[in-house]
Amino acid sequence: MPRLRITWRKSAIGYRRDQKDTIRALGLKRLGHTVEHEDTPAIRGMVFKVRHLVTVEEVKD
Repeated sequence: MPRLRITWRKSAIGYRRDQKDTIRALGLKRLGHTVEHEDTPAIRGMVFKVRHLVTVEEVKD
């Protein structure tokens, strides 16, 4: 299964609380932090919600 590499690129200051919670739920701790997740519909939905704050790359295993 492909994986997604998600990097937090833009500050969440000034955005709604639910978007900040989504950033945390993705496992991102600080600006510039990168995490990898399995490419599932749930993760895709979370990324879609904060797409203006993160960058996403598909990683082939």
